[in-house]
Amino acid sequence: MNNDILQRLTETLEARKQASPESSYVAKLFSKGEDAILKKVGEEATEMILASKGGDKTHLVYETADLWFHCMVLLASHGLSAAHVLDELARREGLSGIAEKESRK
Repeated sequence: MNNDILQRLTETLEARKQASPESSYVAKLFSKGEDAILKKVGEEATEMILASKGGDKTHLVYETADLWFHCMVLLASHGLSAAHVLDELARREGLSGIAEKESRK
């Protein structure tokens, strides 16, 4: 798995925070605020679900990439990155899902 793409994408997203909304799709999303970003995450999640239900694996991968990308935009808007999520997944590795969920109470 190539984690370099996540780092490069994180760096690009950070740079887009300072870019003009007219110059970049991501800069435009950032300028519109969290509600616009959340709307895109919701749209992409729905499209991923529909792709899964449709059974086209290529389309599912495409829509999942869109969802992950927009989730990364959301994370960046909060000063977070994919590395934070990967750290959390690493923390959970080897834990029972039931036990992990219980630990959150």
